[in-house]
Amino acid sequence: MTMEMAKRAYNFSAGPAALPEPVLAQIQTELLNWRETGASVMEVSHRSPDFVEMAEQMSRDLRDLLGVPEHYRILFLQGGGAQQFSQIPMNLLHEPRICDYIDTGHWSRKAIDAAGRYAEVNIAASIRDVAPQSIPREPEWRISAAPAYLHYTANETIDGLEFHWIPDIGDEIPLVADFSANILSGPLDVSRFGLIYAGAQKNIGPSGMTLVIVREDLLGRVHPYCPDILNYGVIAEHDSMYNTPATFAWYASGLVFQWIRSLGGLEAMRARNLRKKDILYNQIDRSGFYVNDISHADRSHMNVPFRLCDQTLEKVFLDGAAEQGFLGLKGHRAKGGIRASIYNAVSEDAVTALAGYMAEFEQRHG
Repeated sequence: MTMEMAKRAYNFSAGPAALPEPVLAQIQTELLNWRETGASVMEVSHRSPDFVEMAEQMSRDLRDLLGVPEHYRILFLQGGGAQQFSQIPMNLLHEPRICDYIDTGHWSRKAIDAAGRYAEVNIAASIRDVAPQSIPREPEWRISAAPAYLHYTANETIDGLEFHWIPDIGDEIPLVADFSANILSGPLDVSRFGLIYAGAQKNIGPSGMTLVIVREDLLGRVHPYCPDILNYGVIAEHDSMYNTPATFAWYASGLVFQWIRSLGGLEAMRARNLRKKDILYNQIDRSGFYVNDISHADRSHMNVPFRLCDQTLEKVFLDGAAEQGFLGLKGHRAKGGIRASIYNAVSEDAVTALAGYMAEFEQRHG
């Protein structure tokens, strides 16, 4: 069945997530014969001139989109964001030192647990200490005297909170951030960070690749027991090809970068995402039928969790949504409820359709 014949769902999955339809169409066209090689991109050597050229262009496009300074290295790795929870302390803690973390929910706690195996972790601030559901503001943070780095999760996909600012902790402490859910959703001043990382499967491309952008002066802090395969410095020396990379994910991600550029870059993407989140949050807030309990200032623009006031109706809501072609709305097993992930590739039409279904469901059951 061709893509034109197939019915496409409204995909609100949290990850792996929606990919841009123009990118999927190009993949379909090139799948059997990429660049007139007579083979799929999944079949050619990552050392071949065509693939190396593609990889270099992908890296240039990403550097241009994000305005990555020249003294930062862009690495394309495997293992997902969860591997970075351990890989970061392995690479930034040459000597036993304390490292600081901000606890804002499920994924930041995963990172904290992993770092605790390598160093003493100071919880500089925690969402557990503030109410309602909101991100602790910087004046409340209890930062260590000289931590190796300070880590925060820029967007909590399960809890639905997002940092809409970059912490200002001075130049002496490297700022490290997990941008898995909101990378490329708008402009980002990379120069404010020591390291950022992101799993690909939300806003970059298909699963299988992980992005790390690291300041060059941090490459020499690796722990002696860190294996070469996890050593950022070794990986950088080999242009992310120390071992065979996730070639298909690299290729598809490169097409996504080109798609973002074709729409006008990250300023245009931010405007598009702001329109989408307004459509959905306005639908939630205009009545007492749906509830999102996150402080308005910290609501995620990428992941919108909500509940029905009458929670006995949630299964009915989800079943009806599935019948109408809405995919991936069931909340994470750790939290339950309903969650709409509205990453870059989710269209405004899809969000408008979901808001329409929500209004119609409220009319019938409210």
